[in-house]
Amino acid sequence: MRNFILRRLFLGVFITVFGAMVVYTVIRSLPTSYVETIARQRATNPLSTKTYQEWLDQLNAVYKLDVGIIPGFVGWLGNALKGDFGDSWHYGIPVTERFAQVIWYSLIINVITFFVELFISIPLGILAARKQYSKTDYAITVFALAGISLPTFFLATILKYVFSIKLGWFDLYGLTGRFFNSMTPFQQAMDIGYHMVLPIITLMMLSVGGLMRYTRTNMLEVLNSDYIRTARAKGLSERVVINKHAFRNTLIPLVSYMSYLIPSMFGGALITETLFQIPGIGYVAFTAIVRGDIPFAMFYTTFLIVLTQVSLIIADITNPYSVNVLSGIEAACREKGRCRVSFYLHIYNDEPLRKANQIYR
Repeated sequence: MRNFILRRLFLGVFITVFGAMVVYTVIRSLPTSYVETIARQRATNPLSTKTYQEWLDQLNAVYKLDVGIIPGFVGWLGNALKGDFGDSWHYGIPVTERFAQVIWYSLIINVITFFVELFISIPLGILAARKQYSKTDYAITVFALAGISLPTFFLATILKYVFSIKLGWFDLYGLTGRFFNSMTPFQQAMDIGYHMVLPIITLMMLSVGGLMRYTRTNMLEVLNSDYIRTARAKGLSERVVINKHAFRNTLIPLVSYMSYLIPSMFGGALITETLFQIPGIGYVAFTAIVRGDIPFAMFYTTFLIVLTQVSLIIADITNPYSVNVLSGIEAACREKGRCRVSFYLHIYNDEPLRKANQIYR
C-alpha cells in the first residue's frame, strides 16, 4: 500500500506539472494578451509619447513575456515551488491574497451543496432500488438523467427566468442586495444566504443525478447478495434488512465516489458563479482568464489539479476493493521476490476495481 501511495503521489506531481504547462502554453498562444491590451490603451492616450510597439516591448519585459514559452514556464514553476505565485496582473495584489479573499464564498456554496446533495440523492437512490422498475423508479431516473444532461448555463438561465423575472423571488445576480450596507450583521448574513439559493440549487441539480444513480446501482447489487437473502429468509423485516444490513454496505463504495464531488463542484463553480456574478473563486478566475491574467489563471488551474489528484488518492485508499487487491498483490510480490503487476481502477459503471492481474517473472 505504501508503494502504491508513493506511485500515485509521483504520478500526481507529474500530472500537475504537465497540466500547468498545457495551460501556460494555451494562454501564451492566445491571439491577444493582457500586455497587448494595456499597450494599446497607453498608445492611444493623447499624452503618450511612445508608440504601441514601444509600449509592448516595455510591458513584455516588465511581465517577463519577452522569453519563450518553455523558459517562461520554467521560471514560473521555479517560483511556484518556492511558494511565490506572483502578483495578479488584473487585481494588482498577490495571487494568494486574492485567492484567500474569495475562496470562502465558493467554499460555503460547495459545502452546502454537498450536504444537500447527500440528503437528497442517497434516499432517492435507495428508494429507486427498493422499487425497481416501478413508476417511482422511472420518475427518479428521469429526474436524475435530466440533472446529468442539462448544461449549467441552460439550467441557470431557466431558474433565473422563472424565479427572478417571472416570480420575482430572487435577484438576477449578485451576492448582496441594494440595502446591504444599512443592514445589521445578522441581516447581512441572511441577505448573502438569500442570494446563494439559486447558485446552490443549480450546482445541486447538476450533481445530484450522478450520485443518485450510483447509489441505486450499488443498492441493487447489495440487495441481490446472498447475505441479504439470508436475512430475509430469517424473517427480518424489510426495514431492518434495508437500514441495518444493505444500507451500511452501500455506503462503502459511496465514500470513494463522494471524494470526486468537491473538485467537480469547484470546477462547475466557474460557470455558475459567473452566471450569477457571485464573487467567488470561479467568477474571479473567469475574469482573470478573460483578461489574460497569467499568474492568477495558473494558480487557479494548479489548485484544481492538485485538489483533483488528492481526491483520487483518497478515493483509491478508501476503496475497499483496491485495498484488498493491492494487499494481495504486494504479499504475492514479497513471496515471489519479483513480479510485474498491472491493475486497472475502473471508476465508472459502478465497478471500482474491474480487473486485477499479475504476471510473475
